[in-house]
Amino acid sequence: MTSITDVLSRSVVVFSQNYLPVSRINIKRAIILLVTGKAEPLDFVGGTGGTSWPVRSPNCILQVPEYIRLTIAGKERIWKVPPVNRREVLRRDGHACQYCGSGKHLTLDHVIPRSKGGPHTWDNVVTACERCNSHKGNRTPLQAGMPLRSQPKAPIHPAVSFSEHFWREQQLRE
Repeated sequence: MTSITDVLSRSVVVFSQNYLPVSRINIKRAIILLVTGKAEPLDFVGGTGGTSWPVRSPNCILQVPEYIRLTIAGKERIWKVPPVNRREVLRRDGHACQYCGSGKHLTLDHVIPRSKGGPHTWDNVVTACERCNSHKGNRTPLQAGMPLRSQPKAPIHPAVSFSEHFWREQQLRE
């Protein structure tokens, strides 16, 4: 038997009208969407109904499913790629040097140096510790013999990121 606090700590995956996973919300928000008719239960597992949790009120018992689908056409929020700045680059690179993996004394480094025509763009700026940055100097990683741990790229839309993560989890469950 699950307690009230166990049920209220659960989360629900929200799908768009086009059945794309959009986000994960708390059960309280899911109840509001279901009761107001802005969402419907989604039979995601193919007949078995998936997991659902009973939520009791004085008037009824509502089964809140693990997956819901929005029934309203909401305006898609315009999402812009954030500007290239220290905070966003550190977040993208996981607060680790892209040459050695250190997390101390971090700076930004241009993969192709600005003096050699390298732009200040998402695919040319990485996080580097002071030691690696000074060792690399005014050279490319290839010239310095310092390969990057990952290829730098612009951040993707949060819904796309959530969707990719959701489907990866589903494959692991199978």
